Amino acid sequence: MPSYKAPLEDFDFLYNEFLDLTACADLPTMAEASPDVIEAVLSEAAKVAENVLQPLNAVGDEIGCRLDESSHEVRMPEGFGEAYRDWCANGWTGLIADPDFGGQGLPNFVGLAVSEMINAANASFAAYPGLTLGAYEVIHHHGSDAQKATYLPKMVSGEWGGTMNLTEPHCGTDLGLLRTRAEPAEDGSYRITGKKIWISAGEHDMVDNIIHLVLARTPDAPAGTRGISLFLVPKFLVNADGTLGERNGVHCVGLEKKMGIKASATCEMEYSNAIGYMVGEKNRGLAAMFTMMNAARLVTGIQGLGMASAAYQAAVTFARERLQGRSLDGPKYPEKAADPILVHPDVRRMLLISRASIEGARALGLYTGVELEIEQHHPDEAIRRQAGYWVSLMTPIIKAHFTDLGFEVANLGMQVHGGAGYVRDTGVEQFARDVRITQIYEGTNGVQALDLVGRKLIANSGENLKAFFTPVTDFIAEHDGQDEVAEFIDPLKHAARLLQDTTGWVYQQMSKNPLEAGAAGADYLRLFALTAMAFMWAKMAVIAHARLEAGSERKAFYQAKLDTARFFMTRMLPETTSLDARIRAGAGPMMDFDDQAF
Repeated sequence: MPSYKAPLEDFDFLYNEFLDLTACADLPTMAEASPDVIEAVLSEAAKVAENVLQPLNAVGDEIGCRLDESSHEVRMPEGFGEAYRDWCANGWTGLIADPDFGGQGLPNFVGLAVSEMINAANASFAAYPGLTLGAYEVIHHHGSDAQKATYLPKMVSGEWGGTMNLTEPHCGTDLGLLRTRAEPAEDGSYRITGKKIWISAGEHDMVDNIIHLVLARTPDAPAGTRGISLFLVPKFLVNADGTLGERNGVHCVGLEKKMGIKASATCEMEYSNAIGYMVGEKNRGLAAMFTMMNAARLVTGIQGLGMASAAYQAAVTFARERLQGRSLDGPKYPEKAADPILVHPDVRRMLLISRASIEGARALGLYTGVELEIEQHHPDEAIRRQAGYWVSLMTPIIKAHFTDLGFEVANLGMQVHGGAGYVRDTGVEQFARDVRITQIYEGTNGVQALDLVGRKLIANSGENLKAFFTPVTDFIAEHDGQDEVAEFIDPLKHAARLLQDTTGWVYQQMSKNPLEAGAAGADYLRLFALTAMAFMWAKMAVIAHARLEAGSERKAFYQAKLDTARFFMTRMLPETTSLDARIRAGAGPMMDFDDQAF
């Protein structure tokens, strides 16, 4: 079965050499986040991921969750409860949470690295603290003081879990169709009635209480998304003294049988006159829920990245050990019966696509994490707003591209294994099954593409785009003409210019025909993602080259960075040319096709 080794050396490079943390230096979340503390946190998280969570990954897949229909309780696979309690006892649930509610208050970009590791080790397990953190964020941003005091400390400690309840049997993306009702009661609470489906962590036995965040309509609500409010509905009501009271009218009535992440309980939830409390303003529930959705989309991208990393590691191990045939230019290991498949160009192609995708995405994810930290905590409003433009633009890109590459890398990992990758005994086919959902939930990747093209391009009078192109242009100008790094700067320059031209073309076409946004969306998002990855790789290559020139003792590490950057620029980035051609083909080839011919 696969094993997992956390990429601590790469994290060390990114945190100490790649990321510019000067703008974060004086933020309150940085008070305890010294380099030594960050290193210690990541090192300890790596131990948990490698030694506790990863060994449970196959167990969770084999056993899955079980619904006790008589009690409506979901039973977790053996070992998960103990691992979760240890996770909470060691403070991981409150890593980036507000210290006022028991959290440690560390920066988001530290939390993202931890998230990558636990998702790589055990994506099913990672869903539970991840959903709770998202629900915490919504209450922290939009809840009343009383709601924060009542619910957040227990959620930060991990004693209580959290969920988000959006989808209903008849509506998913189009939430304007939702029917769940919220009837006002005399005491200011509401009575929630309706059914929600595909609710991750909706019921399980690892916590004492689960705090559901539920979208519903009040009787006088206007139609569509303008009439949606957000309600906090606890599994157990909470008494005035903070103790748990009677069971609320919310139950799990079904458990989905899924392709993957089988130890993540995906529940059908029924609300029957359940007591709920409005969070935030009436009819503004969707906006409040998007606090959780946007955070969840970033973390879902990191989830794809984590599973890609685990799949790549398994493929590399197999490629080193599996002996098949001889190298095309003669035996590389004549003392062996055959050469390891690592010598074959096509195997190296698959491994290098995987490596370049993973390390580029890791850099882009943490770079965005720094911008998120500035957006949320910097005292200067103008600086917060500028960072927010980058985060807003990158959220759909990270969610869609990272999960696409997660599935691509998992499939490449299976291909490296050959027939052994298709059978369960090797454990690598689980990566493909588990990561596949990341392209679907938290808004399908097609929805992310439409969000990018239809909203983010035109939002904030173009400031979102400037937030990307300005640092890219400045970086190119700083290093343009430097022969020693030209092989990395010149391809970035070409890709950035192509992206600017394509963006202008797409914007013009959209003004004539809104269908052009949908037709261009997926290809445009990939074009943007590859250009953003090229920016990351060029920055990393410049650093690596300088370290090698200075005679660093970590020569092998920096040389591998340069070689991987070279592969990305020469073998992956050229795809931008074909993406541009596809985009410029327009909506006609899709939309002119007769409906009846499908």
